[in-house]
Parts: sequence; structure tokens; C-alpha cells
Amino acid sequence: MTVALLDADLLAGTPLPKLSPNSDKEARGAVLVVAGGGGVPGAPVLTGRAALRAGAGKLQVVATRRLLGHLGAVLPEAAMLCVPETRRLEIALPSSLCVAALAADAGSVVVGPGMAPRKTPRRFARNLMEAWPFLPIVVDAAALPAPSEAENFSRLANGRVVLTPHAGEMARLLDRTREAVLADPLAMARDAASSLRSVVVMKGAATFVATPSGLAWRHLGGVAGLATSGSGDVLAGLIAGLMARGASPLQAAQWGVYLHAAAGRRLAANLGPLGFLASELPDQIPGILDEIER
Repeated sequence: MTVALLDADLLAGTPLPKLSPNSDKEARGAVLVVAGGGGVPGAPVLTGRAALRAGAGKLQVVATRRLLGHLGAVLPEAAMLCVPETRRLEIALPSSLCVAALAADAGSVVVGPGMAPRKTPRRFARNLMEAWPFLPIVVDAAALPAPSEAENFSRLANGRVVLTPHAGEMARLLDRTREAVLADPLAMARDAASSLRSVVVMKGAATFVATPSGLAWRHLGGVAGLATSGSGDVLAGLIAGLMARGASPLQAAQWGVYLHAAAGRRLAANLGPLGFLASELPDQIPGILDEIER
């Protein structure tokens, strides 16, 4: 199968859903962010700001009691939803009914950025998928399913999930070696998309977007400076924000990848090829969106 190019021409042919000039925040949807914890408390900030910069109307952030005030201070746009915490200040899994209630008003969800690599992020994602069968969801980092969970995950995914692994995460996802993933990232992306019935964003120097049917796109416009802490959290937030606005999982993945790389190119041109921060990426997005949509 061939692989198409993911570029500005592709986006021009798949414009984002139009919004009325008089539309309110409800029309642009709410993003629920389940991310971070005691080890990486800034992850929900990066993810949430990216979702808002992508045009989402509202932001909801799951937070533990002792991090609630800190996150509220640095992310005043968000509604904070308090959940139990572990002794390490990590998010503890609430009851299934509580998980379902958290997403009652969400237009999309992102789970996993900055969370500790334990079972809780995976179970959080699974419980959300079970409670809300049609809710678009971005599954990232620690929330990506283990190989033993693939069959059940595939049944629940049903094409409305976007997975965003890097090479190491893809290796764990498919139970392969990292070297095998790096040798043929396109094949791995297609394999994961097919087996997990999800849109897959295989992150790397060249990023691939693949669908369960085997369609795939290659994006080559990234810069070296994007390989920095928190950059993947921003990408996950962008995709979730676009889905909240009404984009399909595939369209949101394609636009998210392009916008993320375009933001990196702008910062590389203005600041230098290395050393810009993930927290600087979201502020570039509104201008880039405006240029593309014009």
C-alpha cells in the first residue's frame, strides 16, 4: 500500500468543521484532560493549553486534592475535577460510576500524558471507553494498552480513538523491540491501527498517521527541537481540542500533527533550532490555524 503526504495541501482538502462567527464556547466543545500527577504535575497544563489553543470551548482537568490549587493557579481557564490520590500524589482510579460522571459534559477526552506507568492510566482509559461508547478519546503514554489488553481495547475503540505512541511506546504496545519499530515505523503504525481499531500517530522524525483500514500518511515537516520534554503532551492536547470542535479522529490527528510541527518550525526560526520549550508551542497555534483556514 502507498503512503500519502501529510501537508498543507491535504489540510486544504479536509477543512475543519465551520463555526458560526456567533458560536459560543458550547459549540466548540469541552475537553477532559486526565494527565500528570506527583511526578509530572505540569503535563495537564501543557495538554490543556494546547486543547484550548486548538479552539476547544471549555477545559476540564482531573486533579488530585493536593494538586488542585496549584493547577488552578496556573491554568485558570479550567474547571478542576477532584479525584482520589495515592501516597505519591498520583491519580488514583475512582469508581467506574465516578469515571463516567467525569466525562458527562466532555466532547473529547485525552488520557495518559505525564501519568505514572502503572495500571491506573490504562484502566482509566478503558473505563471511559466502556462508559461512553461514542466519545472521541486520545490515548497517550502510560494509558496506551498492554499487549494482553489488545483484544478488549479493540472492541471498545471502534474507530473513535487516537493513539499517540513514540517508538519506545510502540514497541511495548506491539511487544516488539524498539529497533524493529525504528526499522519500519510505517508498518508498525498500520499494524497497531488495524489490531486496535484506532487511528495511530506514530511519532518520530517522520511522523506517520494510519487508520484501521490501512490508509496512511507521512509528515516530514518536523524540526529537531520538537524532541523535547512535554512536546507529546502538547500534540495530544491539540488532537483532543480539534475533536472537541467536531473534527473526526483521523482529521484531528492529521491537523494536530501538522500544527504541532508548524509551531516547532516557527519557534526554530525565531529562537533557534534547539532549546525552545514545549510550553511555547501552544501559543503559536491560533496564528497558524488562521493562516491555513484563510
